[in-house]
Amino acid sequence: MELTIIRNWVIVVITGRYRVVATASCIVMLLVLLAGALVTNTDSGRGCGDDWPLCNGKFVPAYTLESLIEYSHRAISGLAGILTLLTFIMTMKSYRQYGEAVLYASGALALTIVQALMGAAAVLWPQSDAVMAIHFGISLLAFASTMLLVIWISRYRRTGRTSSWGSAVPRKYYGIMLFTVIYSYCVVYLGAYIRHTESSGGCVGWPLCNGEFVPKLEGATLPVFLHRIAAIILFCVLLYVFIAVRRSGARGELLRATSAWSLVLVIAQIFSGAWLTHELTNENMFVFTSLVHNLIISGLFTIMLDMLIRSRMHRDSRR
Repeated sequence: MELTIIRNWVIVVITGRYRVVATASCIVMLLVLLAGALVTNTDSGRGCGDDWPLCNGKFVPAYTLESLIEYSHRAISGLAGILTLLTFIMTMKSYRQYGEAVLYASGALALTIVQALMGAAAVLWPQSDAVMAIHFGISLLAFASTMLLVIWISRYRRTGRTSSWGSAVPRKYYGIMLFTVIYSYCVVYLGAYIRHTESSGGCVGWPLCNGEFVPKLEGATLPVFLHRIAAIILFCVLLYVFIAVRRSGARGELLRATSAWSLVLVIAQIFSGAWLTHELTNENMFVFTSLVHNLIISGLFTIMLDMLIRSRMHRDSRR
């Protein structure tokens, strides 16, 4: 008993500083994601002209709203790069024996670098809307990596273990969650494409689109309507996962809380989309609701990734 108490105390002390750095990295990465969305929604991408890393040829840019938003995004991205690098170094120094921690830390660092390079390329060589929509997807994956690392640290501090706690998860959930994660990423990409093409006004009203159950699928209406249908399908998939987990009894214990949270967040995401549509003519509120929309999908996507990883770990252990 005493040895267990001492062991748990040592784990808490050792991981304390590591958790602080990883959590800071996660918070800043979330700010990067939201700042990027703010740049897109306020059309501030050219706020610093064609210069990078300078802004309109200056280290401290002229005070305009567009340049302030764009340069703040760059500054936050730079800070995120430093923190993810520091987290990676600390991981390799003290936790390299844990594959999950190494995966999350290295993934966050690599994706942050890719994100920065894509941002620089977008400034120096303007890209198409289809390519720019990928930028948000990369930011989402980078944030998810940092968030998953924070979750891993929390589990390790609490239990001293990094596995699935010995809970039994039906093997079928891995395939379901793999499909759900890939599909949800496609839905996210479609939403980012709509923002970059400024097609949000393609569907006026909610739940009907332009007063019709099925509108004319042309112009800006097509991607917006497809995005709505895709969101409904995602809800149905997560509802199925939630019900299946509950019916599994003890075998679904590991995914019980996460499946509930995923269902709550997908419902919140759908209603935030409705709110976004309602604020189409209110520029300031539209920007705010768009950020809320991005915030919810960030949490939802991370939870789905965690469910995928838990079911994957269990499937491997079953073999």
